[in-house]
Amino acid sequence: MSDKWGARKVMYWVLGTSLAISFLLIFPKMEIYSPGNGIMAKQAGEVTEVSESKITVAGIKYDVIPKNETDFEEAEGAFVFPKKETWQEPVVEEGQQVKKKELLASGETKIFFEANVWVFTFLVIILGSIWGVGKAAVYKHIPEYFPDEVGVVGGMVGVLGGLGGFVCPIIFGYLLDGSGLWTSAWMFTLVLSVICLWWMHRTIQKMMHKEQPKLMRQIEAKNDKK
Repeated sequence: MSDKWGARKVMYWVLGTSLAISFLLIFPKMEIYSPGNGIMAKQAGEVTEVSESKITVAGIKYDVIPKNETDFEEAEGAFVFPKKETWQEPVVEEGQQVKKKELLASGETKIFFEANVWVFTFLVIILGSIWGVGKAAVYKHIPEYFPDEVGVVGGMVGVLGGLGGFVCPIIFGYLLDGSGLWTSAWMFTLVLSVICLWWMHRTIQKMMHKEQPKLMRQIEAKNDKK
């Protein structure tokens, strides 16, 4: 029982890590714009000055964060973590009458991320190594669950592995043609990892109910109390 549970823990670890790394590899480049902190008028009055760095209303000066024309794309592949840029844009004009708490300048936020080639390569190598561990764990399951049919089941596992190596690249091509996203292959891997993790968990639960019904009832009772 302990050997079986040890192999199951390895597969949980393999599929969980595969899910996490596949998710990280989905985003090679993204540029997101979202609203930021704006400027509100502290009191009503006339707008007497509007510039990229300052707004004056009824003698009160409001500092405006100007837009920095930083071109993150010029430093292609140099970032490991996302970069953020914030600025404010005036929405009023000189001579305009504004009310108290009226918006004077809207806030903008830009988040830019482009996958670092070395981080990407490292994650792919780690993912491939983890899948290798998972393959070894699968073959460890075979003599424990099918002791009299090791050759047949081992052959079926090998056939399924070869079939996956043939079919998956074709699926990747169709996904790229349909979505236009180079990272659609990692999206497919993410979905496949989720399905395998869920399927394995359900199968293990059924096996535990069959092998250790009393223990499973105790675990479920504790979960219900929580």
